Amino acid sequence: MAWNKLGLIIEPDPEISWMSHYTGPSFVDIKDHNVIEILVTGRDSNNVSRVGKVKVNKDNPLEIISIEGEPLFDIGELGTFDESGVSYPWLVKFDNQIYMYYVGWVAGGRTRFQNATGLCCSVDNGKVYNRVSKAPILPRTNAEPIATGSVCVLKENDLWRMWYTAFDRWEMTKGGVAQHYYNIKYAESNDGINWRRDGQVAIDFLGESEHTIGKPMVLKGKDKYEMWYSYRGGSDLYRIGYADSADGINWIRKDANVGINVSESGWDSEMIEYAFVFECNNNRYMVYNGNNFGKSGLGLAQWID
Repeated sequence: MAWNKLGLIIEPDPEISWMSHYTGPSFVDIKDHNVIEILVTGRDSNNVSRVGKVKVNKDNPLEIISIEGEPLFDIGELGTFDESGVSYPWLVKFDNQIYMYYVGWVAGGRTRFQNATGLCCSVDNGKVYNRVSKAPILPRTNAEPIATGSVCVLKENDLWRMWYTAFDRWEMTKGGVAQHYYNIKYAESNDGINWRRDGQVAIDFLGESEHTIGKPMVLKGKDKYEMWYSYRGGSDLYRIGYADSADGINWIRKDANVGINVSESGWDSEMIEYAFVFECNNNRYMVYNGNNFGKSGLGLAQWID
């Protein structure tokens, strides 16, 4: 059992400013009328990230129908937590609304950047998104004083469940560069806005060499939850990991069973990361990024039993 790589969907396009240099972490939204919308994190020539929309053919997700010339969701006001970029979209639809969770960026400082998790909302079926709050929805706490990042949120009846990236610490390397350490934790909510966080770790480091585990992607099946995530350590080159769980809280890492790795050559020969897994037309697909954190493009793979 493995993922069969089908090729690149989209690459950075110098003619489209919001994704001129980067097409990164994405969310797949399956629409009617044979259309799939992919919300893509793009970066411009100044390395500022924004979220834009790409439409592909539902019957052939490698076929691009259109790319919107303007970003769907732009950076925040000067001085706010997302003034330098917005990225890692995740959608939840409910009661004629769509929540989009995202990561906000502030550039600079001793650690080079700071992250926080934000939330915006659409009431017109995803045409326009407005911020629910100009502040992060996962504020810093004494237990988590540094930062939060990308999230996966599932609404199960009245319970909202979140798997989120939580920064554990920064350390200065021998070369004088700040190195981040973060993994994936679990939280719950009754409204999708106010979250109970007790420090429950979902996916933890396997050893001292690992320092990065993020971009959770969870699917709920009939008898288990499945999670794909990105991890890296000593080589500092991303790989896609896999875990499963009976309850969505206690997870078993099974990275050897993920069924996908780097290619021998080409756009994803050095690293693979930022998986989003979805089911369409009785097939299971994965969109993912390759070399240099998405600078080489966004690709597609299909699960083969």
